[in-house]
Amino acid sequence: MPSPSLDLSDKEIVMQAHAHHDHGHHGSAAAAPSLNRTAFSATVHCLTGCAIGEVLGMVIGTALGWGAGTTIALAVVLAFLFGYALTMLPLLRSAMAFSTAAGLAFASDTASITLMEIVDNAIMLVIPGAMDAPLSSPLFWSSLAIALVIAGAFAFPLNRWLIARGRGHALVHAHH
Repeated sequence: MPSPSLDLSDKEIVMQAHAHHDHGHHGSAAAAPSLNRTAFSATVHCLTGCAIGEVLGMVIGTALGWGAGTTIALAVVLAFLFGYALTMLPLLRSAMAFSTAAGLAFASDTASITLMEIVDNAIMLVIPGAMDAPLSSPLFWSSLAIALVIAGAFAFPLNRWLIARGRGHALVHAHH
């Protein structure tokens, strides 16, 4: 039997997931953010963690003269680490148990970060010279920026789809 949340409209799901934003106001549905706005916010949140880890990994790998494979591996690990950490921080500050916060971060961010990392790193690999460019090169930084923006554009529809079904960042937002 499908989950009851699957029978709700997108607007009802967003309203439920964001009831914490109401802060005691008994407003109408217009007070709840739109599904697109919620998905955009979730995408920017995931992209921020990915970008921190990705940039740090690329900078470390490039500075140490590592090959593309090792540099990408480090960047991916750090992107997940920072992505999960950014999700967990407010949960931990609200006195949530570490294991619960980690479980929510894993459930809410894994699909989005995975997609962003696949897209981002594939773009870095296909831009000629991007992975071999020194840190002082505009090619390195512009390629990384373009790759991250495109990765975020790919993740937006995934985040929207997940949130509309009460999954992804809707899980975390219910605990804010």
